[in-house]
Amino acid sequence: MIPHPSILSVGRALPPHYVDQETLLAALGAYWSKRHYNAERLADLHRATRVGGRHLALPLADYAALDGFAKSNDAFLRVGAEVGEAAVRDGLARAGLSPGDVDHLYFVTVTGISTPSLDARLANRLGLKPSVKRTPIFGLGCMAGAAGVARAADALRAFPGQVAVMLSVELCSLTLQREDGSVTNAIATGLFGDGAAAVVLAGGERAAPGPRILATRSVFYPDTEWVMGWEVVDTGLKVVLSARVPEVIETRIGADVDAFLGEHGLDRGRIRHWVAHTGGPKVLEAFRRALALPEAAVERSWRSLREVGNLSSASVLYVLGDLLDAGEARPGDLGLLAAMGPGFSAELVLLRW
Repeated sequence: MIPHPSILSVGRALPPHYVDQETLLAALGAYWSKRHYNAERLADLHRATRVGGRHLALPLADYAALDGFAKSNDAFLRVGAEVGEAAVRDGLARAGLSPGDVDHLYFVTVTGISTPSLDARLANRLGLKPSVKRTPIFGLGCMAGAAGVARAADALRAFPGQVAVMLSVELCSLTLQREDGSVTNAIATGLFGDGAAAVVLAGGERAAPGPRILATRSVFYPDTEWVMGWEVVDTGLKVVLSARVPEVIETRIGADVDAFLGEHGLDRGRIRHWVAHTGGPKVLEAFRRALALPEAAVERSWRSLREVGNLSSASVLYVLGDLLDAGEARPGDLGLLAAMGPGFSAELVLLRW
């Protein structure tokens, strides 16, 4: 029997323009306080996200010139190619591989669009072989990092001697809707950050020191598409984010995780490493409560949220990368990678070191 596919490494890249939360708040306040919010209300919304600062695709002063979707999307393509390439090169270097070793390239995003998709540009920049199999995935939002890992693992079960890279590029700051006075938009401007992450995976025939992907599970919740997503407007991508997201998570995720683990003869007590998407304070707390986890179980996710914000699909991959870097996992340890997103849906990935 061929062993399960494995995760070799997680490469990461952040834009160089880091701005602390108070500076961002002051910049938004100077613009919005005359139109939508008083300074105190905006500060309350931002500080509630518990984000300390974020990396931005552009220097802060350059955002004033983004007066239409075309300009924002052009910036996505330019900066996305830069951080995407850097993340893939970082991941391959950590795995001791080169671009020529990549057989499959999965690409996920929800913050910019193009045809050909960004992965085609990266195939040229990286020097990938002409036979590389590209799979761009758009629209899965925050859960796309976990979903992309699952889909890449599916492919490697069919091609156990091959290598896949699953790349997430999210430049959330470029979706800013300056004239949207909703509380949802204000929260989004305080929560989401920019970054890229690349997971390098290998089929079971290749020797690998990292965790094996034992199983994956997708869960679709019918008639919940209103919970989260984009509304496409003339100025770009306008966030849809229901206040009921934590409620949906707390109501449903516990039973879904238990059913998934139960199919493999496991329960929550067997999971040593919880790799949870950094959806925001209320989302993280809902996830923890639903699974009756101690606060320490999601501390790595909290730390990522404080340091870089919610990177949408890249967030859960940053938490995974931090876990791998820490070297805490021991042979035989089990882990669960979990993320939720538009649909409304959940993606679960069962890991064993």
